[in-house]
Amino acid sequence: MRRPKQSSTARQGAYSAGRGGTSSGTLKRRSIRRTTTGGRKTVRGKRSYPGKAARYPYIAPHPEPVVSVIIPVMNERATIGKVVREARQIHKAAEVIVVANGTHDGSDRIAERQGAIVLRHQEALGHDVGRTSGALGAKGQVLLFIDGDMVIPAARLRPFVQDILRGADVALNNYSGPVNKSHVHRVVLAKHALNALCSRPDLQGASMTAVPHAISRRALEAIGADSLSIPPLAQTAAIYKGLTIVRSASVDVGRLNPIRAKHFRQDPLEPLIDNDHLQSIRWLTEQAGSRGGYTDLGRNRQIVRDHS
Repeated sequence: MRRPKQSSTARQGAYSAGRGGTSSGTLKRRSIRRTTTGGRKTVRGKRSYPGKAARYPYIAPHPEPVVSVIIPVMNERATIGKVVREARQIHKAAEVIVVANGTHDGSDRIAERQGAIVLRHQEALGHDVGRTSGALGAKGQVLLFIDGDMVIPAARLRPFVQDILRGADVALNNYSGPVNKSHVHRVVLAKHALNALCSRPDLQGASMTAVPHAISRRALEAIGADSLSIPPLAQTAAIYKGLTIVRSASVDVGRLNPIRAKHFRQDPLEPLIDNDHLQSIRWLTEQAGSRGGYTDLGRNRQIVRDHS
């Protein structure tokens, strides 16, 4: 997804904590619950629409969905039709929820005419906050998160849903990023480091920061919808609470994701995601102690201090 410019607005919610002096971006969660309540809108009478989009017919959301596919969208007119088409083929009892995140190019109307439930936010919510909005409006027992600018075939998305239906609580994209190089991207390093600190080095660089990933209804209730706006924090909380987390299928989002920062020397999301990880480490130490649950091996520093 194309992302809005970052600002100094602080994140709110149950999992808020310090960010090491770095902006959290433009994150507007205060209005999410008000907007999503009663905001499930679909077009009922019109089964298709003219022109190129006619190949994407209207299919109503399932009345008792097993799977909720959540798609944050901000001006993704070129891809949203194909993304919704693939999403509704993932499971026969599915609902597709499109979170229109400050969209003004008609992406929301394209999705709605295909039968997607559209949750509209007039202002841009900021990076990842659309996931919280979609989760609050979801009815399914499985919540699958994808992006509106990545067309991923349904066959490659089903394994994430299947892993949750088999009993996993979190099914991560088994994509760790390129590591066999002299200079490893700092976000990739942060993902590996956080999993190691959480005593899950087996997850390598798999992270809720990357789509696609899926969670169970049980996981949503355990970690809270607000935490989804800060994906590394949601993952840290899931690990800390003992939820079952697996690496699922591998989707190389590094190749699928459009270049966000071709006019910048640095990806503007890089410092934001780095500090999402720092915030997660802080949360872990607040829950498990200053050493994050690791032993100090009986060090007695006080004796040294007393004799100095």
